[in-house]
Amino acid sequence: MSTPDTRANSDTLHSRDSAVLRPGWGYASVTDKIANIVLTDQFGWRWWTAFLVASVGVCALLAAVTWLFVKGIGIWGVDMPVAWGFAIGNFVWWIGIGHAGTFISAVLLLLRQKWRTSINRFAEAMTLFAASIAGLFPILHLGRPWFFYWLVPYPNVMNVWPQWRSPLVWDFFAIATYLTVSLLFWYVGLIPDLATLRDRAGQRGERTSQVVYGLLALGWRGEARHWARFEWAYLLLAGLATPLVVSVHTIVSLDFAVGNTPGYHSTIFPPYFVAGALFSGFAMVLTLAIPLRHAFGLQDFITGRHLANAAKVLLATCWLVAYGYLAEIFTAFYSGDVYERYMTINRFAGPYGPVYWAMLTCNVLVPQLFWFRRVRHSVPLLFVLSLVINCGMWMERFLIVVTSLHRDYLPSAWGMFYPTRWDWITLFGSIALFVWLFLLFVRFLPAISIAEMRELVRESAKGEA
Repeated sequence: MSTPDTRANSDTLHSRDSAVLRPGWGYASVTDKIANIVLTDQFGWRWWTAFLVASVGVCALLAAVTWLFVKGIGIWGVDMPVAWGFAIGNFVWWIGIGHAGTFISAVLLLLRQKWRTSINRFAEAMTLFAASIAGLFPILHLGRPWFFYWLVPYPNVMNVWPQWRSPLVWDFFAIATYLTVSLLFWYVGLIPDLATLRDRAGQRGERTSQVVYGLLALGWRGEARHWARFEWAYLLLAGLATPLVVSVHTIVSLDFAVGNTPGYHSTIFPPYFVAGALFSGFAMVLTLAIPLRHAFGLQDFITGRHLANAAKVLLATCWLVAYGYLAEIFTAFYSGDVYERYMTINRFAGPYGPVYWAMLTCNVLVPQLFWFRRVRHSVPLLFVLSLVINCGMWMERFLIVVTSLHRDYLPSAWGMFYPTRWDWITLFGSIALFVWLFLLFVRFLPAISIAEMRELVRESAKGEA
């Protein structure tokens, strides 16, 4: 069968994109298309340019971190009373971005949603990269990062740590569990594809690649017992990962909610943070999926249905986030607490007011464009809107962390947070590190699951998809 590399050259997705896989693909052609991205040199000047730019950003991040080790966190804009600044805001933002990968991989798998198939692999990788980067920021924020192991809740001779009522202890176990289960889920799903790459590399005479992929494939031969155990393990890991969608960001939100600072002490935070995490995570999925399908000609696999469904999820989670904003405002005024009321008014009209209104524009007003089918099926618009939403969600994290601290109970203790150039370098350096890791991922591993796409081919042939 010849490879039907038919591509949508128009920027507007057509009605034939309603399928999760365009017709004309077979087992061999799907395998060739995805495996050849890794095993052949399809990485032209665009990939190398992006990789070099990301490498420059990673070097800037390393320089900023090195200078932080030398001088301390005073190079950032944190002070009293704003002891938490960009670092903690970035931590919450990156943890949220990782949520969509777990949701797409685990929850949609259990719900038997076929449209997850083409996007789950790179969404899982996105989860691992985002969660790993998030874990760096609390360590850097310690002031003495070489004592990072003090964060580990181990019993000591003074019996003061771990304090099991502290959400910081819950954070450690939640994030460690999240990373472990996500890594296992991602790796187990990769095993059949690693065996395919092993066999293809052997056919091409690439001995080094054959040995590396063979070791990672753990002796997979595609026998019936292998597939039976694989499917059971995959479903069990999906069942373990599903509660993490709710639990991880819920526990992160409790870092704030258990405090008595105005703006933090709120019972709306757990569901509000989970909805915001899915919102920003699906925005990042679109941000990655659109360049990926364009760069490697994957329009037949990542079709308009995938992009439109992600846009619909963004629209739904946008309203959940908007409800959280309204609940915060209503609670502040209905409670009669003068401190909560002042904090809310300060967000509206205080020194950080422009950031608040920009956040509402990005997170509530702009996503209303997804009501229109033309917008949901316009690739350039989807890409721009996903970037806008990610910016808006970062501003939300900034406001939660900073505006609740800079003016609290005592006017004599009020202060302002002004980010320094090192704050910005660390933020953009972390984004560069994420891009750098993602580029390496698509270079050495299949960005789309070959095994699951073959299954989709079989069901498409039966007329079930």
